[in-house]
Amino acid sequence: MSDTRLAPIASRSANGQSLTVERVTHRYGSALAVNDVTFEIRGGELVALLGPSGCGKTTLLRIIAGFVVQTDGRVLVGGKAIDDLSANRRAVGIVFQNYALFPHMTAAQNIAYGLAARGDTRTRQNARVREMLSLVKMEEFADRYPRQLSGGQQQRVAVARALAVEPSVLLLDEPFAALDKNLRLDMQIEVKRIQRISGITTILVTHDQEEALSMADRVAVLNGGHLEQFAAPSAIYDNPRSLFVNTFVGTSNVLNGVMTAPGLQPVVTLQSGEQLRTRAAAEPIAAGEHIVACVRPNHLRFASDGIGIAGVIEMSLPLGPAIVHEVRSSSGLSLKVSEERSAGAEMRAPGETVMVQPISPDLVNIFRSTSAH
Repeated sequence: MSDTRLAPIASRSANGQSLTVERVTHRYGSALAVNDVTFEIRGGELVALLGPSGCGKTTLLRIIAGFVVQTDGRVLVGGKAIDDLSANRRAVGIVFQNYALFPHMTAAQNIAYGLAARGDTRTRQNARVREMLSLVKMEEFADRYPRQLSGGQQQRVAVARALAVEPSVLLLDEPFAALDKNLRLDMQIEVKRIQRISGITTILVTHDQEEALSMADRVAVLNGGHLEQFAAPSAIYDNPRSLFVNTFVGTSNVLNGVMTAPGLQPVVTLQSGEQLRTRAAAEPIAAGEHIVACVRPNHLRFASDGIGIAGVIEMSLPLGPAIVHEVRSSSGLSLKVSEERSAGAEMRAPGETVMVQPISPDLVNIFRSTSAH
């Protein structure tokens, strides 16, 4: 299918509406679900709200959709506050986790539902339904009922129905959770394609970090109702601004220690006695303060120069293109080290002595410890 056939959609929505969440707070009784959250999404951008269960991401989505009235703060679309508008007047499309298609309607009728509800003519409805079916590559399934469609096909219909009414913002509420792994990846690519072609400003709610990092232009990481970090996926992964972000996104070895020599490339002493050079902390940490150092398994290597943390291999696990080694240091420290198979990595026998070191000090993040030692 050529882009020419989709040009009318792209031209209407190429300049997507910006969305601003301004100091939004929400309480359920005495429980604080969203705590003074502020961020701005650029027009046409796809942003993921990422966090564990109970972090406030779904509540925030429901506030934007108009299903929940926040305790405090504002939501603006295109610079205009929409807080006084009911959900059906906010020009916001939403795709739910279970798709919520009408079982007694065909795919085409489901897509046309919102158009009919707002009073579009039958001619306009038919033209728009054809346009949407083409966009989601479902033309041949127009007359099928939801029970006759696969999970991925139902999802496409749900996306088409949400886009049919030309919303200013598209909200995706964990739309891939019900799909198996292989189909989930296919649909992530497909939804990203549709979002790029339509140019619509989109918010994706997910607890799946891989999904957020692969699909989103920027990621908002939430924890306990608080916005921990809002940045590009690469910054979230490589330059986390808090210990929570570092440990929630990706896998990290978490090591306790003390700041020994502050500076642009600090030296820390681990509780186990070893010293590490690290990247500078986001906030200054004084000598003698307790720290937590985080280094990802793929940012560690086995050293041949005799410098690093001495240990023994406890176990090696082949995981696709990599081998993950569990290493126990002489002081009892447990480390995971990842080697790429393409680099000639081999399975190592339990008990083999090794020396482990970071690939670079800039790949070791440190944070001030909040725990008593």
